[in-house]
Amino acid sequence: MSILTLFIIIPVLTVIGILLCKTHMQVKWVAVVGMSLQLISAIALILLYLAERRAGNMAEILFMQDNVWYQTLNIHFLIGVDGVSVAMIGLTSLVVFAGIFASWDIVDLPREFFTSLILLATGVFGFFICLDLFTMFLFYELAVIPMYLLIGIWGSGPRHYSAMKLTLMLMGGSALILLGIIGIYFNSAPNGGPLTFDLIKISKEHLPINVQLFLFPFLFVGFGVLGAMFPFHTWSPDGHASAPTAVSMLHAGVLMKLGGYGCYRVAVFLLPEAAHQLGWIFLILATIGVIYGALGAVWQKDLKYINAYSSVSHCALVLFAILMFNQTAMNGAIMQMISHGIMTALFFALIGMIYGRTHTRFINEMGGLMKVMPFLAVAYVIAGLASLGLPGFSGFVAEMTIFVGAFQNADVFHRVATIIAASSIVVTAVYVLRVVGVLLLGKIKNEHFETITDAKWFDKISVVTLIFGITLIGVAPLWLSDMITQGLGPIMHKLLAAAPGIIN
Repeated sequence: MSILTLFIIIPVLTVIGILLCKTHMQVKWVAVVGMSLQLISAIALILLYLAERRAGNMAEILFMQDNVWYQTLNIHFLIGVDGVSVAMIGLTSLVVFAGIFASWDIVDLPREFFTSLILLATGVFGFFICLDLFTMFLFYELAVIPMYLLIGIWGSGPRHYSAMKLTLMLMGGSALILLGIIGIYFNSAPNGGPLTFDLIKISKEHLPINVQLFLFPFLFVGFGVLGAMFPFHTWSPDGHASAPTAVSMLHAGVLMKLGGYGCYRVAVFLLPEAAHQLGWIFLILATIGVIYGALGAVWQKDLKYINAYSSVSHCALVLFAILMFNQTAMNGAIMQMISHGIMTALFFALIGMIYGRTHTRFINEMGGLMKVMPFLAVAYVIAGLASLGLPGFSGFVAEMTIFVGAFQNADVFHRVATIIAASSIVVTAVYVLRVVGVLLLGKIKNEHFETITDAKWFDKISVVTLIFGITLIGVAPLWLSDMITQGLGPIMHKLLAAAPGIIN
């Protein structure tokens, strides 16, 4: 059994333990123990992966396990990881762990809430470790479906509308993904032999260019819907705004990364020639999304909507970097997924904590909160500085890597797109500094806010965990960058073979 199986077994056992609990406090502590073990397993996986590479093991995929599930269609429970997958598993473990503590004050149906939350996390872990396209799709669906319940039952505002809109749009994307996967399956053996869903075996074959051109839009758009690709992003702000705190954290911090990861791992990796020929279309959409999301955040007055539109911008930047098709920019894309995942989870955790004390999310109703909740205020400033790319935090490392890599493309089209996307940095500074100034500084506008309390112990665990993540990457990014670069080797080899003129 591979160590990767733990990332399925631990959440499943945690869910079983939660269902057997008799009190609300037992439910919470079982969730904490289970997700703590998951985080420890993720740290161990990172250390083992780095040790294997230092020992000279340069295999494309490590820690593989292969079990037949359905022989007739050649479906396998096939798991394994490269540097990119390991990084995404680390992100997921960190955000889920912090999300458990951010949900500590859940009162209504805590057993059902934590069960749904951990099932969502199980789907995410399964998606990142699977190398069989069909099994990967099953875990993708497992990650998406619980969102309907989590928002519809425990959400706020127009939660039923938001839950339905999110689910229907993501199911539409799932339908496109399924069509793309089936199309790849029936063309997976162009030279004869058994058909397969094995991602690695398919990557060794050369699919006919007409097949690639037909299937690429299905897969890139299908995954792009979850990655909030413009103009299919409209579900995201409503979903974020109505979701409970921990669900917003996982939604923006982890779930949306399935979209970017799927575009990279499936669409571009398996269909490189089509990606090179059609990529300019989606690059235009991604560039629009970067600016649109940033400008949208400027005009919002609700804290959750501000962060939601900011997430649209940052996730569009991931797709933008992937479509630059060079190693530096793609390295930045993966680092941006990690950085934004931790950073936006911190934002949503803090917004939930502020809302729980002030009972409002509108910034024009708040002010002077630095005086009454200094810990949460300082943490919010740190999150804001990370978002606008201050050196020393993960956002700076990721965005600089993206723009340096993007500008390596010498043609006018790519450089103009890079300049336009880079201008979002200025817009980000506008809305981040505006919110910090209105929310935290000045006089307290509501006399009832003078008696509110600062963060409790479980709030501090959640916040400090996430701040540690963005600071670690910002101060010492090379271990993560090297790990990602090693994982990018096969896809860069495929892209160079498809278009020798691109920059490695």
